[in-house]
Amino acid sequence: MKTSKYLEELKTQSVADLSAQLVEAKKELFNLRFQNATNQLDNTSRIKEVRKNIARIQTIITEKEKVAQ
Repeated sequence: MKTSKYLEELKTQSVADLSAQLVEAKKELFNLRFQNATNQLDNTSRIKEVRKNIARIQTIITEKEKVAQ
């Protein structure tokens, strides 16, 4: 499954890498929302996908921080 491979990839990364990836995902989400507002976005399901990826990244960051304490 595509999602499980993505999660395994995220779990192997450091918190700094995950934070950088989170910033990129948030930028992408902003751009997608902007395109949607100006009726330039063809694939609106990408917004939902990026939002879920942001949540996944934040969850893994939180898990790693709790383990570190």
